[in-house]
Amino acid sequence: WHAPGLFDKITGEIYKKKFDLPQAPKYQDVFGHSIIELAEQNEKIIGITPAMPSGSSLKYMMEKMPTRAFDVGICEQHAVTLSAGLATQGMKVFCNIYSSFMQRAYDQVVHDVALQKLHVVFCLDRGGLAGADGPTHHGAFDLAYFRCIPNMIVSAPMNEEELRNLMYTAQLPETNAPFSIRYPRGNGVMIDWKTPFQKLVIGKGRRIQTGDDIAILTIGHIGNNAVAACKLLQDKGIKAAHYDMRFVKPIDEELLHEVFAKHTKVITVEDGCIMGGMGSAVLEFMADHGYNAQVKRLGIPDKFIEHGEQKELYAECNFDVESIVKTTIEMTGLKKNTMVG
Repeated sequence: WHAPGLFDKITGEIYKKKFDLPQAPKYQDVFGHSIIELAEQNEKIIGITPAMPSGSSLKYMMEKMPTRAFDVGICEQHAVTLSAGLATQGMKVFCNIYSSFMQRAYDQVVHDVALQKLHVVFCLDRGGLAGADGPTHHGAFDLAYFRCIPNMIVSAPMNEEELRNLMYTAQLPETNAPFSIRYPRGNGVMIDWKTPFQKLVIGKGRRIQTGDDIAILTIGHIGNNAVAACKLLQDKGIKAAHYDMRFVKPIDEELLHEVFAKHTKVITVEDGCIMGGMGSAVLEFMADHGYNAQVKRLGIPDKFIEHGEQKELYAECNFDVESIVKTTIEMTGLKKNTMVG
């Protein structure tokens, strides 16, 4: 079952929540409005979704550009192969599919897109723990199942601005490769998010803050938990370096060389399965280059996660703010009874 919130029983329109203060937008709406901006600049851009025009917010493009945005029904395999066919004719397709539903079209991604190295942009909505929709909708596996595919670029934005810039970078002619962008269900963190598009360097992360005691590597929106954790840690006298990886494939090797040359204690944080995800990619790099460090991976454990609010599930999986603080304190050797807060 689904947990859409309150809705009009006649139209199905979901009621907007009332807030006293301005709220950061949903990642879905950032996608929906940004693809229109890009499509106005690039006449080759097409939007495709399999029966999720409202949930993905492709509905905005369908309303404004009905000849360039298509709902193909509940058929993820067809959505991917149609995207591949359009790409062979020079179109720049944004194929928006929920992460958990992309599992149904894995064969088409491999054979119809990646094998041909076609320029298709996969926007993986509901990446990570999807909240009350439960285990069928949690997007736990996409970082792992996409990063093992040749030719695939695998990315995740930490905020709305990064989502816009990844979308912009993904559709540029020089990118010319399958490109995945995964983001979570729900709101981002930026109220003023509609900034001019900027090209990002593919495979490059960024250092958010420096620190000598430990390095925290994050991918995607969950990195905002690490930002909050680093502030709490600083109050306790722990100086943590924080890196937003942005890309799992290609992973930023220059950044990782910097991390392992300086740090012997590293934490990786991802809203995705621990097995095969970003943390695994970091461990592979460490082994391949002969580094010796203590690495703790935080992410979704090797089990199916049940229903619950996202914050509750983050805590259950030990990558909420408090868990990051606790893990950092334990790894840096402070007393384990140090209070969080």
